[in-house]
Amino acid sequence: MAPPQGESSALQGTEPLHAPAAVPAARAQKRIGRAAAGERWIVRILQGGALISGGMFLASLVLEVLPQSQDVAVSIDTLRKGAASLLLVTPVARLAVAGTMLGLRGEWRYTLYAVGILGMLAFAVSSGMHA
Repeated sequence: MAPPQGESSALQGTEPLHAPAAVPAARAQKRIGRAAAGERWIVRILQGGALISGGMFLASLVLEVLPQSQDVAVSIDTLRKGAASLLLVTPVARLAVAGTMLGLRGEWRYTLYAVGILGMLAFAVSSGMHA
């Protein structure tokens, strides 16, 4: 049903007030979607690291059943060291992804903290390898 002639011009003056209210809501919804996507990446990294590391530990336990030889001992040692290394690297990867995601959202302070922590870890690892 069309409004009467006199009310048409009065309603046109109020329509622009309603349109800009939808823009911030759409932006907020988009921001929430990006934040949820970032959280999913972080969860995938943590779950993937834990599952792969756990699988490597289990594989090393299965190899314990085999008759002992040098090849089996090397395989067990390699699997356990790899699993432990992956378990230690997983939170570092999470920090890198979180820093990147938050940097893309404009939260530069957290990104700078993440870069600083990753830099200190890199320095500590590199100085430990030379010792």
